[in-house]
Amino acid sequence: MSDRRQPFRVGIVQEQFGDSVEGNIALLENRIEVLASRGAQLIVLPELHNSLYFCQVENTDAFDLAEPIPGPSTERFGALARRLQVVLVLSLFEKRAPGLYHNTAVVMEADGGIAGIYRKMHIPDDPGFYEKFYFAPGDTGFVPIDTSVGRIGVLVCWDQWYPEAARLCALRGAELLVYPTAIGWNPGDDPDERERQLDAWMTVQRGHAVANGLPVIAVNRVGHESDPSGQTAGIAFWGNSFVAGPQGELQKCASDSAQELFTVDIDPARAEQVRRIWPFFRDRRIDAFDGMTCRFLEEKK
Repeated sequence: MSDRRQPFRVGIVQEQFGDSVEGNIALLENRIEVLASRGAQLIVLPELHNSLYFCQVENTDAFDLAEPIPGPSTERFGALARRLQVVLVLSLFEKRAPGLYHNTAVVMEADGGIAGIYRKMHIPDDPGFYEKFYFAPGDTGFVPIDTSVGRIGVLVCWDQWYPEAARLCALRGAELLVYPTAIGWNPGDDPDERERQLDAWMTVQRGHAVANGLPVIAVNRVGHESDPSGQTAGIAFWGNSFVAGPQGELQKCASDSAQELFTVDIDPARAEQVRRIWPFFRDRRIDAFDGMTCRFLEEKK
Protein backbone atom coordinates (compact mmCIF):
# COMPACT_ATOMS: atom_id res chain seq x y z
CA MET A 1 0.00 0.00 0.00
CA SER A 2 1.18 3.51 -0.78
CA ASP A 3 2.58 5.44 2.15
CA ARG A 4 1.46 8.66 0.54
CA ARG A 5 -0.92 10.59 2.74
CA GLN A 6 -0.80 14.03 1.13
CA PRO A 7 -4.01 15.48 -0.33
CA PHE A 8 -4.26 15.51 -4.12
CA ARG A 9 -6.61 16.98 -6.69
CA VAL A 10 -8.74 14.87 -9.02
CA GLY A 11 -10.14 16.19 -12.29
CA ILE A 12 -13.40 14.94 -13.86
CA VAL A 13 -14.26 15.04 -17.57
CA GLN A 14 -18.02 14.70 -18.19
CA GLU A 15 -18.27 14.78 -21.95
CA GLN A 16 -20.52 14.22 -24.96
CA PHE A 17 -18.83 12.43 -27.84
CA GLY A 18 -19.25 12.49 -31.59
CA ASP A 19 -18.63 10.05 -34.43
CA SER A 20 -15.03 11.17 -35.09
CA VAL A 21 -12.45 9.27 -33.05
CA GLU A 22 -9.79 11.86 -33.86
CA GLY A 23 -12.17 14.66 -32.89
CA ASN A 24 -13.01 12.99 -29.58
CA ILE A 25 -9.37 12.42 -28.69
CA ALA A 26 -8.43 15.99 -29.58
CA LEU A 27 -11.32 17.25 -27.44
CA LEU A 28 -10.17 15.13 -24.50
CA GLU A 29 -6.61 16.35 -24.86
CA ASN A 30 -7.92 19.89 -24.50
CA ARG A 31 -10.02 18.95 -21.46
CA ILE A 32 -7.05 17.27 -19.81
CA GLU A 33 -4.91 20.35 -20.45
CA VAL A 34 -7.52 22.55 -18.78
CA LEU A 35 -7.83 20.32 -15.71
CA ALA A 36 -4.06 20.05 -15.36
CA SER A 37 -3.86 23.85 -15.43
CA ARG A 38 -6.30 23.83 -12.49
CA GLY A 39 -3.95 21.62 -10.51
CA ALA A 40 -5.49 18.20 -11.16
CA GLN A 41 -3.03 15.37 -10.50
CA LEU A 42 -5.42 12.51 -11.32
CA ILE A 43 -7.82 12.92 -14.28
CA VAL A 44 -10.60 10.43 -15.03
CA LEU A 45 -12.38 10.05 -18.40
CA PRO A 46 -15.74 8.36 -19.14
CA GLU A 47 -16.14 4.81 -20.39
CA LEU A 48 -15.14 4.06 -24.03
CA HIS A 49 -14.38 7.73 -24.59
CA ASN A 50 -12.76 7.52 -28.02
CA SER A 51 -16.03 6.92 -29.86
CA LEU A 52 -19.78 6.94 -29.67
CA TYR A 53 -21.19 4.18 -27.46
CA PHE A 54 -21.25 1.52 -30.21
CA CYS A 55 -22.84 -1.17 -28.00
CA GLN A 56 -26.37 0.07 -28.74
CA VAL A 57 -26.35 -2.43 -31.63
CA GLU A 58 -24.54 -5.62 -32.58
CA ASN A 59 -22.35 -4.69 -35.55
CA THR A 60 -19.18 -6.54 -36.51
CA ASP A 61 -17.80 -3.41 -38.19
CA ALA A 62 -17.50 -1.82 -34.72
CA PHE A 63 -14.61 -4.17 -33.95
CA ASP A 64 -12.53 -1.91 -36.20
CA LEU A 65 -12.59 0.61 -33.31
CA ALA A 66 -10.58 -1.75 -31.08
CA GLU A 67 -6.84 -1.37 -30.55
CA PRO A 68 -4.03 -3.17 -28.73
CA ILE A 69 -2.70 -2.14 -25.33
CA PRO A 70 -0.04 -0.77 -25.48
CA GLY A 71 -1.18 0.93 -28.65
CA PRO A 72 -2.04 4.24 -30.31
CA SER A 73 -4.18 5.62 -27.48
CA THR A 74 -1.82 4.69 -24.66
CA GLU A 75 1.05 6.20 -26.64
CA ARG A 76 -0.79 9.45 -27.32
CA PHE A 77 -2.33 9.91 -23.89
CA GLY A 78 0.87 8.69 -22.27
CA ALA A 79 2.84 11.47 -23.95
CA LEU A 80 0.27 13.97 -22.66
CA ALA A 81 0.42 12.54 -19.13
CA ARG A 82 4.21 12.82 -19.19
CA ARG A 83 4.17 16.40 -20.44
CA LEU A 84 1.56 17.53 -17.90
CA GLN A 85 2.79 15.28 -15.08
CA VAL A 86 -0.67 13.86 -14.38
CA VAL A 87 -2.11 10.39 -13.83
CA LEU A 88 -4.84 9.52 -16.35
CA VAL A 89 -7.57 6.87 -16.18
CA LEU A 90 -8.47 5.88 -19.74
CA SER A 91 -11.23 3.54 -20.95
CA LEU A 92 -10.45 1.70 -24.20
CA PHE A 93 -11.86 -0.95 -26.52
CA GLU A 94 -9.01 -3.45 -26.33
CA LYS A 95 -8.10 -5.89 -29.10
CA ARG A 96 -6.19 -8.54 -27.17
CA ALA A 97 -6.05 -11.09 -30.00
CA PRO A 98 -8.08 -11.89 -33.12
CA GLY A 99 -11.60 -12.55 -31.88
CA LEU A 100 -10.76 -11.58 -28.29
CA TYR A 101 -11.75 -8.12 -27.11
CA HIS A 102 -12.18 -6.41 -23.75
CA ASN A 103 -13.60 -3.24 -22.24
CA THR A 104 -10.40 -2.11 -20.56
CA ALA A 105 -9.44 0.71 -18.23
CA VAL A 106 -5.82 1.81 -18.46
CA VAL A 107 -4.06 3.91 -15.83
CA MET A 108 -1.29 6.08 -17.29
CA GLU A 109 1.36 7.18 -14.81
CA ALA A 110 2.67 10.75 -14.75
CA ASP A 111 5.87 9.56 -16.42
CA GLY A 112 3.85 8.44 -19.45
CA GLY A 113 4.05 4.72 -18.75
CA ILE A 114 1.22 2.27 -18.12
CA ALA A 115 0.77 1.84 -14.36
CA GLY A 116 -1.74 -0.98 -14.86
CA ILE A 117 -4.90 -2.16 -16.59
CA TYR A 118 -8.28 -3.45 -15.48
CA ARG A 119 -10.52 -5.47 -17.78
CA LYS A 120 -14.22 -4.99 -17.04
CA MET A 121 -15.43 -8.06 -15.16
CA HIS A 122 -19.23 -7.69 -15.27
CA ILE A 123 -20.48 -7.46 -18.85
CA PRO A 124 -24.12 -6.39 -19.40
CA ASP A 125 -26.43 -7.60 -22.14
CA ASP A 126 -29.54 -5.44 -22.06
CA PRO A 127 -31.50 -3.48 -24.68
CA GLY A 128 -29.19 -0.73 -25.89
CA PHE A 129 -26.23 -2.16 -23.95
CA TYR A 130 -25.21 -5.23 -25.96
CA GLU A 131 -21.74 -5.50 -24.49
CA LYS A 132 -21.55 -9.29 -24.42
CA PHE A 133 -21.43 -9.21 -28.23
CA TYR A 134 -18.18 -7.25 -28.06
CA PHE A 135 -16.37 -7.95 -24.80
CA ALA A 136 -15.05 -11.06 -23.11
CA PRO A 137 -15.30 -10.86 -19.31
CA GLY A 138 -12.16 -9.51 -17.68
CA ASP A 139 -9.50 -11.74 -16.16
CA THR A 140 -7.43 -9.20 -14.23
CA GLY A 141 -9.43 -9.63 -11.02
CA PHE A 142 -10.22 -6.82 -8.63
CA VAL A 143 -6.67 -5.68 -8.01
CA PRO A 144 -5.87 -1.99 -7.31
CA ILE A 145 -3.25 -0.16 -9.35
CA ASP A 146 -0.37 1.65 -7.65
CA THR A 147 0.29 5.20 -8.89
CA SER A 148 2.09 8.32 -7.76
CA VAL A 149 -1.16 9.63 -6.23
CA GLY A 150 -2.00 6.43 -4.40
CA ARG A 151 -3.47 2.97 -4.89
CA ILE A 152 -6.49 3.19 -7.18
CA GLY A 153 -9.24 0.58 -7.34
CA VAL A 154 -10.41 0.90 -10.96
CA LEU A 155 -13.75 -0.65 -11.92
CA VAL A 156 -15.96 0.04 -14.96
CA CYS A 157 -19.66 0.96 -15.26
CA TRP A 158 -21.72 -2.23 -14.71
CA ASP A 159 -19.19 -3.16 -12.01
CA GLN A 160 -20.71 -0.23 -10.07
CA TRP A 161 -23.64 -2.34 -8.93
CA TYR A 162 -21.58 -5.09 -7.30
CA PRO A 163 -20.48 -4.51 -3.69
CA GLU A 164 -18.18 -7.54 -3.92
CA ALA A 165 -16.00 -5.79 -6.52
CA ALA A 166 -15.61 -2.67 -4.40
CA ARG A 167 -14.92 -4.72 -1.28
CA LEU A 168 -12.20 -6.83 -2.90
CA CYS A 169 -10.45 -3.71 -4.15
CA ALA A 170 -10.63 -2.23 -0.66
CA LEU A 171 -9.35 -5.44 0.95
CA ARG A 172 -6.35 -5.25 -1.37
CA GLY A 173 -5.51 -1.77 -0.17
CA ALA A 174 -7.29 0.56 -2.58
CA GLU A 175 -7.25 4.14 -1.33
CA LEU A 176 -10.04 5.28 -3.65
CA LEU A 177 -12.46 3.70 -6.13
CA VAL A 178 -12.79 5.00 -9.69
CA TYR A 179 -15.62 4.11 -12.10
CA PRO A 180 -15.45 5.23 -15.76
CA THR A 181 -19.08 5.02 -16.88
CA ALA A 182 -21.52 5.07 -19.80
CA ILE A 183 -25.04 4.86 -18.39
CA GLY A 184 -28.24 6.59 -19.38
CA TRP A 185 -31.98 6.57 -19.76
CA ASN A 186 -34.22 5.30 -22.48
CA PRO A 187 -35.60 8.62 -23.75
CA GLY A 188 -39.06 7.10 -23.33
CA ASP A 189 -38.64 6.71 -19.57
CA ASP A 190 -40.98 9.00 -17.63
CA PRO A 191 -39.56 11.49 -15.10
CA ASP A 192 -40.33 9.29 -12.08
CA GLU A 193 -38.57 6.28 -13.61
CA ARG A 194 -35.57 8.44 -14.51
CA GLU A 195 -35.35 9.70 -10.96
CA ARG A 196 -35.54 6.16 -9.54
CA GLN A 197 -32.77 4.90 -11.80
CA LEU A 198 -30.44 7.81 -11.16
CA ASP A 199 -31.05 7.68 -7.42
CA ALA A 200 -30.29 3.95 -7.34
CA TRP A 201 -27.07 4.46 -9.31
CA MET A 202 -25.79 7.15 -6.99
CA THR A 203 -26.98 5.41 -3.82
CA VAL A 204 -25.27 2.08 -4.51
CA GLN A 205 -21.95 3.76 -5.22
CA ARG A 206 -22.17 6.03 -2.21
CA GLY A 207 -22.85 2.81 -0.29
CA HIS A 208 -19.53 1.41 -1.57
CA ALA A 209 -17.83 4.52 -0.19
CA VAL A 210 -19.50 4.06 3.21
CA ALA A 211 -18.99 0.30 3.47
CA ASN A 212 -15.30 0.56 2.61
CA GLY A 213 -14.43 3.94 4.09
CA LEU A 214 -13.06 5.19 0.75
CA PRO A 215 -13.69 8.06 -1.68
CA VAL A 216 -15.58 7.06 -4.83
CA ILE A 217 -15.25 8.78 -8.21
CA ALA A 218 -17.85 8.07 -10.92
CA VAL A 219 -17.40 9.72 -14.33
CA ASN A 220 -20.22 9.39 -16.85
CA ARG A 221 -20.90 10.38 -20.44
CA VAL A 222 -23.60 12.95 -21.10
CA GLY A 223 -25.96 13.81 -23.94
CA HIS A 224 -28.17 11.89 -26.34
CA GLU A 225 -26.72 9.30 -28.71
CA SER A 226 -28.94 7.92 -31.47
CA ASP A 227 -29.50 4.24 -32.11
CA PRO A 228 -27.60 3.52 -35.37
CA SER A 229 -30.27 0.98 -36.36
CA GLY A 230 -33.08 3.48 -35.91
CA GLN A 231 -35.11 0.88 -34.02
CA THR A 232 -35.08 2.70 -30.67
CA ALA A 233 -34.92 6.28 -29.45
CA GLY A 234 -31.27 5.85 -28.46
CA ILE A 235 -29.75 6.59 -25.06
CA ALA A 236 -29.82 9.81 -23.04
CA PHE A 237 -26.62 9.50 -21.01
CA TRP A 238 -27.46 11.04 -17.68
CA GLY A 239 -24.18 12.64 -16.64
CA ASN A 240 -24.25 13.31 -12.87
CA SER A 241 -20.55 12.50 -12.56
CA PHE A 242 -19.69 12.79 -8.89
CA VAL A 243 -17.14 12.43 -6.15
CA ALA A 244 -18.23 11.01 -2.79
CA GLY A 245 -16.19 11.02 0.40
CA PRO A 246 -15.54 8.01 2.66
CA GLN A 247 -18.83 8.52 4.52
CA GLY A 248 -20.74 8.69 1.25
CA GLU A 249 -21.01 12.47 1.38
CA LEU A 250 -21.31 14.13 -2.04
CA GLN A 251 -18.35 16.44 -2.53
CA LYS A 252 -19.33 17.50 -6.03
CA CYS A 253 -21.84 16.40 -8.67
CA ALA A 254 -22.28 17.45 -12.30
CA SER A 255 -25.60 18.07 -14.04
CA ASP A 256 -27.61 15.54 -16.05
CA SER A 257 -27.33 17.40 -19.34
CA ALA A 258 -24.13 19.46 -19.70
CA GLN A 259 -20.52 18.83 -20.61
CA GLU A 260 -18.57 19.74 -17.49
CA LEU A 261 -15.09 19.81 -16.04
CA PHE A 262 -14.51 20.03 -12.31
CA THR A 263 -11.89 19.28 -9.68
CA VAL A 264 -12.15 17.96 -6.13
CA ASP A 265 -9.44 17.75 -3.50
CA ILE A 266 -9.08 14.36 -1.83
CA ASP A 267 -7.31 13.79 1.48
CA PRO A 268 -6.34 10.11 1.95
CA ALA A 269 -5.87 10.71 5.67
CA ARG A 270 -9.61 11.33 6.01
CA ALA A 271 -10.36 7.73 5.04
CA GLU A 272 -8.04 6.58 7.81
CA GLN A 273 -9.96 8.66 10.33
CA VAL A 274 -13.33 7.37 9.09
CA ARG A 275 -12.18 3.76 9.38
CA ARG A 276 -11.16 4.40 12.98
CA ILE A 277 -14.66 5.51 13.98
CA TRP A 278 -16.45 3.00 11.73
CA PRO A 279 -14.24 -0.14 11.90
CA PHE A 280 -16.22 -2.28 9.47
CA PHE A 281 -13.17 -4.31 8.50
CA ARG A 282 -12.54 -5.22 12.13
CA ASP A 283 -16.04 -6.57 12.68
CA ARG A 284 -16.55 -8.49 9.43
CA ARG A 285 -17.60 -12.10 10.13
CA ILE A 286 -15.30 -13.70 7.59
CA ASP A 287 -16.03 -17.09 9.16
CA ALA A 288 -19.64 -16.82 7.98
CA PHE A 289 -19.25 -15.56 4.39
CA ASP A 290 -18.54 -18.82 2.56
CA GLY A 291 -21.83 -18.63 0.66
CA MET A 292 -20.75 -15.46 -1.13
CA THR A 293 -19.06 -17.48 -3.86
CA CYS A 294 -22.27 -19.37 -4.71
CA ARG A 295 -24.51 -18.32 -7.61
CA PHE A 296 -27.56 -18.86 -5.41
CA LEU A 297 -28.14 -20.54 -2.07
CA GLU A 298 -30.88 -23.15 -2.27
CA GLU A 299 -32.74 -23.86 0.93
CA LYS A 300 -31.86 -27.28 2.27
CA LYS A 301 -34.85 -29.61 2.67
